[in-house]
This record gives sequence, structure tokens and C-alpha cells, in this order.
Amino acid sequence: MSGKTHPYAALLLAVHLTAAGCSDGSSADPSRYQLDSKVTATDRERAGPETRDEKLVLAFGDSLYAGYGLRQDESFPHDLEQALAAQGIAARVHNAGVSGDTTAAGLQRLTFTLDGLPRKPDLAIVGLGANDMLRGLDPQVARDNLSAILSELRRRGIPVMLTGMVAAPNMGRDYGARFDAIYPDLAKQYDAALYPFFLADVIGSPALMLPDRIHPNAAGVDAIVARVAPLVAKQLRT
Repeated sequence: MSGKTHPYAALLLAVHLTAAGCSDGSSADPSRYQLDSKVTATDRERAGPETRDEKLVLAFGDSLYAGYGLRQDESFPHDLEQALAAQGIAARVHNAGVSGDTTAAGLQRLTFTLDGLPRKPDLAIVGLGANDMLRGLDPQVARDNLSAILSELRRRGIPVMLTGMVAAPNMGRDYGARFDAIYPDLAKQYDAALYPFFLADVIGSPALMLPDRIHPNAAGVDAIVARVAPLVAKQLRT
């Protein structure tokens, strides 16, 4: 690849984006998502009463959104909310990240998550597919599930931003080509904003990753948010 280090060069084994014991994404029981997908009292106490002009952003993803290995005030949704505030945008970013989720599990809980929000989100940020890839699941299945998620969000009139993923090199060239094409293709199809690779310039830096070399640490989340927040701000302003 022109002498550049592949973003997953340090990842030699296909492992879950979760620790042992996390969900395998096979359960269709929506109650298992209640703590992640419902607006809790803690959410309201942290953010205070919703203001008339406050935006509602849904961060719908896996452990990379949930804040695996981090305090909740170090997670991607929390830091994104703070970054938007620094840009003068009052927004509440609801953390609907569930560790271990595949695209299939995300699709299963989408309606439950949306119906549990206080109102329709002004923007949904979707970050799923990494667990599909690391488990070697068929990229077509991931594509179909993500397409169904985006279709439902569009049906509800919710603007979407995708944060993409790329395949690890040990998955093979053919698998990588099929998987990597999912996000730009769907972004074009559904007129969604796209941040091509959620872990860009982070996964290869030990200073920005947890010891598992898969999840970003607090500094890594800060680096991701610094790149993603301007794109989210642009979407909320249009």
C-alpha cells in the first residue's frame, strides 16, 4: 500500500471489539439494551432540562461509541457533546452504543432505541460493522443490515452520518474490498454524511489506544472527536 502502514497492521488476530463475556449480538430481546438505549435519569441530570433550541443527536453504535474501558465522561458521545458546545451548538448526544453489537444486533434494537428517545433526533450517527468484520461475517450481510438501518432512519425523516470501518489485513484482499466499499456506497445511496474510518490516525498509535490495541483510550477519543465534531456541527447547522 505505497509503503504506508495499514491501520490494522498491529491486529494479527480477529477478535471482538469487546472483552470476554460481552454480548455476541445474537439476542433479539430488546430489554438487554435498556440501560444503553433509554434516556436515563443520569442523562437528564447531566444535561439539565432540554432547551427549545437544543439539538438531539443519537450516537448508535458498538463499543467504540459505548466507551469500552473508559469512564462515561470519556466516551465518544460525551466528548462530542462537549466539542459541539465549544463550537456554540447546544446539543445532547445520546449514547446508544452497545458493546459487542454486530449490524444485525443494531438492526434488532433500532426501533426500541428510537421509540425510547424523548423526540425524533436531529441527527443519527451510525457506527456499526466492526464486529461483523472481526468475526469474518459476510460483508453482504453487514451491507444489508446497515442499509435496513439507514432506510428506517430515512423513513422517519432523521438525517444520518456514517462513521466507517476498514477490514483488517488478515481478512484477505477480496474480503477487504467488499467490506471497505460498504460505507461510501451506502453514504451515497442514502445521502448520508461520511467519516470514512472511525479510528483513522488513532489505531496505529500506542499512545492513543488501550492495551488491547483495538479500542481508543481517552486521548484517542479526543483525537477522534476533534476530527468528527466539525462534520457533525456542519450537519446540525444545515
